Amino acid sequence: MTTVIRDEAFETLLLFLRESRGFDFTGYKRSTLLRRVKHRMDQVGISSFPEYHEHLQQHPEEFSSLFNTILINVTSFFRDAEAWEYVSSDILPRMTAAKGAHEPIRAWSAGCASGEEAYTLAMVLVEALGMSQFRERVKVYATDVDEDALRKARQGSFVEKDLEDVPAGLREKYFETNGGRYLFRGDLRRTVIFGRHDLLQDAPISRIDLLVCRNTLMYFEADTQGRILTRLHYALDDRGFLFVGKAEMLRSRDSIFAPLDLKYRVFTKVGRPSMPERTPPDTIDIPALPNPQVRLRESAFDTALVAQIVVDPGGYLLLANASARQLFGLVAADIGRPIQDLEVSYRPLELRSRLDQVLRERQPLEARQVERHLASGATQVLDVTVTPLLDPAGDLLGASVAFTDVSNYNAIHAQLERSKQELETASEELQSTNEELETTNEELQSTVEELETTNEELQSSNEELETMNEELESTNTQLQAINAELQQRSLQLDQLNIFMESILAGLRSGVVVVGTDLRIQLWNQRAEDLWGVRGEEVLGQSLLTLDIGLPVADLALPIRDCLAGKDGGLREVVLDATNRRGKSIRCKVMCTPLMGQSGPPEGAILLMEDATVPSLVRPGADGSP
Repeated sequence: MTTVIRDEAFETLLLFLRESRGFDFTGYKRSTLLRRVKHRMDQVGISSFPEYHEHLQQHPEEFSSLFNTILINVTSFFRDAEAWEYVSSDILPRMTAAKGAHEPIRAWSAGCASGEEAYTLAMVLVEALGMSQFRERVKVYATDVDEDALRKARQGSFVEKDLEDVPAGLREKYFETNGGRYLFRGDLRRTVIFGRHDLLQDAPISRIDLLVCRNTLMYFEADTQGRILTRLHYALDDRGFLFVGKAEMLRSRDSIFAPLDLKYRVFTKVGRPSMPERTPPDTIDIPALPNPQVRLRESAFDTALVAQIVVDPGGYLLLANASARQLFGLVAADIGRPIQDLEVSYRPLELRSRLDQVLRERQPLEARQVERHLASGATQVLDVTVTPLLDPAGDLLGASVAFTDVSNYNAIHAQLERSKQELETASEELQSTNEELETTNEELQSTVEELETTNEELQSSNEELETMNEELESTNTQLQAINAELQQRSLQLDQLNIFMESILAGLRSGVVVVGTDLRIQLWNQRAEDLWGVRGEEVLGQSLLTLDIGLPVADLALPIRDCLAGKDGGLREVVLDATNRRGKSIRCKVMCTPLMGQSGPPEGAILLMEDATVPSLVRPGADGSP
């Protein structure tokens, strides 16, 4: 399996996207993610990730373009038609048979993109249940992380090309034409609930009977796929079905999903026993006890096996049962004395600070494995618990200190550890006996692992090829749209050129267009007739360097004034010239500025006429010249 080296600058960029916009791409496959982000960086002319990070901070509108590039919304109606036919003919009958006659049915299209798959799901459910049952029982949820794709999906509007894979009968039944587009039926469109949902971060929808998540998991790394599949397992009903894409095998989660049909990628949920709910115990009110019961309770306290003493809020010893008196050598005269005057307050542990803390905070406090060295040389181990005592009104009465002797438990635990050691020794001897068998097993395991690795590599390559195929489909769609637009604009430009050529050919004047550097940009046919020079011979040359019958040097000043915009920019001069036939003429040259969309003139337009030719005079109203 190919290992992708993590680029720290790229990982920093992904963390920035998660923290600033809430899109967590850290679980996506790095090869695909790098390719899509670099594609967007090339479009904006940025070569390094730190520069693009800064660009995103300075241009917040760039986030939308980046997310549209990363989230490849390649989908279609009835994608993999054979798989949908299997769902319609096998899965839906099983699903409806397992439900009650009026029991609701919940379906979820996760990663729905622009909605084609969600509407496909709605159509097959209507065909399986009938229109009335569908409206009464079915809810279809469609989710994605791309808000733009969801906005398009909610409209349910498609062009004819989008419906190529929809059977003709279903197209007529479920779509309405409007202005050259096809709209999914409004009454059914409202039954599909679209919403933004992140499979990694948001809580899954629950109790789903049919969960469609196709060609979505392949964009994520294996660990991330596992987390998503755990969420989908939670979302799916115990009798539900999971329908994934043809490039997705769920090999890493075969413990929670079982394949129903690997060819069409349909899985069922492997159930797990749910933990029993824990309920808090009921509160029992203890009534006031009569005197015999009080004596019984005092007797039970005194004869308890756990040594226990009771201290009032002022730090005076109030009670000590028989076990405590025997353990610490307490006598009747010690009752009523300050606890700090007694040996039990500091041996076997410092008890005064713990009592102060419990009385102050009114919270129990424990000290485990406290060692007490006896006069006989033996060591006793105690667990000490200090508990506040409160009356029903919540007032503090004092604190109880219990000393539990765990010496025997520790001895048994030590004996258990020794037994474990003996067992481990026996296990080592057994392990030595089985070494030859393990060697054989390891060789077999190595072979199995190699096969699994090869299978994983093939699976990864298949997913990568599927991803690249979808990217190519997306790019091809964009290129087709751009090509259509270029063809339309080329046609408009050709029509405009024909129109301009017709106008220029119809003018009786020679037309010459020069730029601000006085280089010729246009030379019409009438100019060719006047000076005997073809347009392709002079285009790009400076007007002032032409050797024609017109004294072009005398035009330099009028053209400069025209470009400077003096007196409105219009200039007119009459020059003595010689036309292409060698005949002397008087040539009238009118110069007007060539204005751009904004700003100063981009050049000048020169109109040249033979002034020696008498102009046609329009007769007056009375017929006189």
